[in-house]
Amino acid sequence: MKETRGKTPQPKKVLIVDDHALVSEGIAQLIEARSGLTVCGTAANAHEGFDLVAKTRPDLVIVDLSLPGKSGLELIKDIHASYPEIAILTLSMHEESMYAERALRAGARGYLMKSEGGQRLLEGIQRVLDGGMFVSEAVATRVLERFSGRRAKPTLNPVESLSDREFEVFQLIGRGLGTRHIADQLHLSIKTVEAYRGSLKEKLKLASGPELVHYAISWQQSQAVASA
Repeated sequence: MKETRGKTPQPKKVLIVDDHALVSEGIAQLIEARSGLTVCGTAANAHEGFDLVAKTRPDLVIVDLSLPGKSGLELIKDIHASYPEIAILTLSMHEESMYAERALRAGARGYLMKSEGGQRLLEGIQRVLDGGMFVSEAVATRVLERFSGRRAKPTLNPVESLSDREFEVFQLIGRGLGTRHIADQLHLSIKTVEAYRGSLKEKLKLASGPELVHYAISWQQSQAVASA
């Protein structure tokens, strides 16, 4: 009797987008050592990442939020809009309470902080590849409460009320960038950045530009401490 053998399933392809080469290399080694997974490419910025998505059609993209130029959030939105079937897992150094919901709204299926271990990353990869979501219990609870309308009380942090683009401008102000540099980095006009500065002052209830700069820098420093 002729023996029939099933075909070996093709490994799932993973694309890594992170501007730190050592981080990308470490993640790639971890993935390649796992049966059923393979790395189909790495990119250091959003533009390279989107081009590689189009060329390699990965099953999963791991996106760092802090990319030079166009942000990780914008890349997530672009991938999700053009290739909704591709799973996206966000890997970030930022505290999840401020960033996870933004990433999920943009189209990511999971959020993992870089401070977590390799095993946790592999768990996240497998979960989102299987069609699930991967976030901490705290984030899952907060998202469910928001969608069900049962959140206990409104947020006390005005930064959470910012749109994604306002939030990007706010972050760059906190890093010490002026209007022209912000415009160059986000590919916006100076007039548009000035308009965002105005809306930031209004939403954060700040009277002047210097107050906005001081507030943004203080907030950025507090996030660095929280993520350390």
